[in-house]
Amino acid sequence: MTPAVAFGAEDAVLLVVVAVLLVGSAFLALAETSLVRMSRAKALGLAEEGRRGAKVLVQLTEDPPSFLNPVLLLVLISQLVVATLVGILAVRWFGAWGVAAATLFEIVVIFVFAEAVPKNWAVRHPERSALAAAPVVSAVVRFWPVRMLSTGLIGLADVFIGGRGVGGAAVTESELLAMADVAVEGEVIETEERALIHSIIEFGDTVVREVMVPRTDMVTVLADETVELALARALEAGFSRMPAVEHQIDDVAGVAYTKDLIRAVRAGQDGDLVRDHLRAAHFVPETKRVSDLMREMQAEKFHLAVVVDEYGGTAGLVALEDLIEELVGEIVDEFDVEEPPVEHLASGELRVSARLPVDEVNDLVDGHLPTGAWDTVGGLVFDLLGHVPEAGESVTSDGLRLVVDRVNGRRIERVRIVPLAAPAPGGA
Repeated sequence: MTPAVAFGAEDAVLLVVVAVLLVGSAFLALAETSLVRMSRAKALGLAEEGRRGAKVLVQLTEDPPSFLNPVLLLVLISQLVVATLVGILAVRWFGAWGVAAATLFEIVVIFVFAEAVPKNWAVRHPERSALAAAPVVSAVVRFWPVRMLSTGLIGLADVFIGGRGVGGAAVTESELLAMADVAVEGEVIETEERALIHSIIEFGDTVVREVMVPRTDMVTVLADETVELALARALEAGFSRMPAVEHQIDDVAGVAYTKDLIRAVRAGQDGDLVRDHLRAAHFVPETKRVSDLMREMQAEKFHLAVVVDEYGGTAGLVALEDLIEELVGEIVDEFDVEEPPVEHLASGELRVSARLPVDEVNDLVDGHLPTGAWDTVGGLVFDLLGHVPEAGESVTSDGLRLVVDRVNGRRIERVRIVPLAAPAPGGA
């Protein structure tokens, strides 16, 4: 016969302990999920809104391991103690069947009420759960026995894994970009704002060579020509500053400012040589990061720099406007008569400037055109063809046909991008 269940005062105490530990385990599971999902930026936003508990939440998010390890330890201890006590009571009440009853209780009750329910609620209400849990968790992790025990056990784990773990960046660039994409999908920010975020993040990795005006497109004046001739050229081109060169473009003598030339003409000095009215030129290597150059331009108050290659020759020209356009997009003024860098054709093809960077083309067509010693799509076509092309020549890469649309001398000006149809499955 099955022995009668005797329920005494000791059993009542154990049941109370089990109930308290289950509630505590559920609360800590909720805290773990909500705090881990809470970013520091979000916590700072809640603090700015004056939400109760937000200041403590900010402190916790500054150092997640400081609360995560103690919380995980307490959850484990609570659930182990609950399992032990339930096993003792079950064997006392049901004898040999107690082990099965205790196992069933632990699987159903602990999993459902101490894990699944609180964690799912925290996922659905991250702000409310994090704000509610932060003050309690902060008090728990400050309790020195808990802190010392968790620190000691983590130190013991470090002995076996070969020292302290290597910390990494809290948020990587790719994660920031993904967050911006998710924010657009959730209509938190506009598409234009996402584009600006992408530009700002990519700005730090861009070098001057990628944004400069190449030497073939530079408009210059001769240092030994008259102010009158130089001013006429500046007014025709619509530029406020132009490099002044000696006998060739690699010998830059300085920068001629249109306003200085106008002053000279008004003062009756239109017959003077340009070299008498030049300002010092700034030279930068083509591998310099544009973020560093912009800070340098701001500090030293100049708007134009001559870009030099590794051999000291003139590679191109970069203006402050070029750097700003990397952040906000093309800036078109009344003097700009250039074709748009990207044209969407009715056939679904694209016609792009040969100077368009390959990575921008990949973004436009969601492709994987190769990168290498070249920066632009024109450079890629040159590399793939292996010779100076004529208009109409084409080359195929990554499921795209790159057609040379227009050539000026030895230079590619426009490239047409034609997506190739994927072969039908099972086709010949």
